[in-house]
Amino acid sequence: MTQTGANMRAAPRFTLLIRVAKLTLDDVEVLCILRDASATGAKVRLFAPLPAHRRLVLELANGERFAAKVVWQAGDNAGLQFDEPVAVERLIDEVGTGSGRRQVRLRVNLEGVLHSGGEAVPVRFHDLSQQGAHISGEKWLLVNELVRVETPGGPQGGAQGGSRAIYAKVRWRNHPNYGLVFEQTFRLEELARFVAALQEPEDKAGKAAPMGKAG
Repeated sequence: MTQTGANMRAAPRFTLLIRVAKLTLDDVEVLCILRDASATGAKVRLFAPLPAHRRLVLELANGERFAAKVVWQAGDNAGLQFDEPVAVERLIDEVGTGSGRRQVRLRVNLEGVLHSGGEAVPVRFHDLSQQGAHISGEKWLLVNELVRVETPGGPQGGAQGGSRAIYAKVRWRNHPNYGLVFEQTFRLEELARFVAALQEPEDKAGKAAPMGKAG
């Protein structure tokens, strides 16, 4: 049943500590921060304008998912209305049934270069978080091997969009897929704005378009 604006305002709201989450808008994923919530909706902080979409899902770090729609936007904030009322405890419980705190991962389709054993080989990034990434490539890597990856225009690419080395260790492997843990974590806003730029149309994104497709 659709909740009216009055019903949404009447529902008890809980101000949260910062909860990192993501919004899935059709096939696009963007980072956000869950600021407060009630059984009928939530307020989130955004890092970039939301793309046009037909379907929106809020996903917490613990994997909980809630279908919703945007009912207002003001600056970097937006109000969401859940399709169905939810138990607020599900929104407050950051860990949920898992064994520990999880990082929010964003699906990407991003090309890069990996340096290992004196070789520079192409790789593809399939997801990114503040602490690591899932990549694939033809080169065989060792678990715990220290590697260097470059992503032109990436989160640490600098103001001019140039590439910058990111050092990481191989956490797991299932060739040709590998999980990396970064030696230095990204700031949340840095990662959020970079991934948001990847979603922009190429004629708007320019150098921020999906890597490997420019030039």
